[in-house]
Amino acid sequence: MCAMPELPEQPLYRIYDTALLDLDGVVYAGPRAIDHAVESLEQARAGGMRLAYVTNNASRTPQTVAAHLTELGVAAEPGDVITSAQAAARLVAGKVPEGAAVLVIGGEGLMEAVRERGLRPVRSLDDDPAAVVQGYDPTVGWQQLAEASYAVARGLPWVASNTDLTIPTARGTAPGNGTLVAAVRTATGVEPEVAGKPLPPMHRETVLRTGARRPLVVGDRLDTDIEGAFNGGVDSLLVFTGVSRPEELPEAPARFRPTYVAADLRGLLRVQPELLAGADGSHSCGGWTVTVRDGALRIDAKRGEDPYDGLRALCATAWAAADAADGATPKWREALAELGLA
Repeated sequence: MCAMPELPEQPLYRIYDTALLDLDGVVYAGPRAIDHAVESLEQARAGGMRLAYVTNNASRTPQTVAAHLTELGVAAEPGDVITSAQAAARLVAGKVPEGAAVLVIGGEGLMEAVRERGLRPVRSLDDDPAAVVQGYDPTVGWQQLAEASYAVARGLPWVASNTDLTIPTARGTAPGNGTLVAAVRTATGVEPEVAGKPLPPMHRETVLRTGARRPLVVGDRLDTDIEGAFNGGVDSLLVFTGVSRPEELPEAPARFRPTYVAADLRGLLRVQPELLAGADGSHSCGGWTVTVRDGALRIDAKRGEDPYDGLRALCATAWAAADAADGATPKWREALAELGLA
C-alpha cells in the first residue's frame, strides 16, 4: 500500500512499538468484542507491543473505556486510553486563562478532560464561559445545542472534539458528533476548530501520552484513522470490521491509502508480504500479481492464500496507474470480485 517501508520479515507487532488502535468497529461494536480482537491483542501485547486505544468518541472517560475493555477480556488501564476529549481540552486550554470556565456540550468524558487541564466546566452561557467545547454524547439535545449556538454567536472560541458524521453501534449506524456540530454551524455560520482524528491535534495528543517512537495506526475508517495516520506521517493498518469496505480503496486519494490491510486484528500477528512493483506497472504481494491490460486490472494466473494480499497488489496497481494518468483509475470491479472481496 502507500509508502511501503522496507521491513524485516516479522509480524507487525514486532516491527512497531505501539499500536494506536481505534475502538468502535476495530476492538468492539457496542457491548461485544469484534471477532478475533481479544486473542489478537493479547498475543500482540505478549510479544512486546504496547496497545493504546485512541477514540474520537468523547462521551466516556478513559476509566469507563478501560473498564469496558477489561470486561470484554482486553486488559487495559485508563492511561492506555486517549480520547478526542483530551485533545480538545488541550486546544481549549491554549486559548483561555488558567482556571477559566468552559461551556461543555457533551458528556462526562469531556467534562473530565476539561478538569484535567485545570479548567472549570459549565453548562450555561450565564456562567460566563471563556470558550465552548463540543463532543459527542447520546444525551446532547436541543437545549445544549442552543446554548452552544448562543455562545458561539457571541464570538467565544469553539472547539469540537471531532466531526465524524456517524458512529457504529450494535444496532447499526447512528449520528455522530459531526451531525451535532453541523447544527451549531448552521445556526451561527461559524466553523469550529477540530481536535480529533484525522487532524494533527489528536495525533499529537496520542504521541505525548504514549511516548510512541514507531507507532502503527489501526482503524476501520479511511476518513479518520487512515487519514489521521497520513497527516501524522506514520504507517497504518486498515481492518474491515467496521465502516470502510474494500471497494472504497481502488479509487482512494493518497490521504486515504493504508500501508496494510487485513480482515481483522489478526493482521497484527501476520508477517506482511513484501509489495513488489514491476517495470510494466504491475504489483505483486503474497503470491498475487495484478497488472493493467486493456484499461482494466487483471489478476495473474498465480494465486496467493490471503485475498487481502491480493487487495494490496490490486490497490497499488490502481493507485500507480491513476497517479500516472491524473486520476483515471483502470476498471477494477471484476478483479476485486475475483478476490472474493466485492
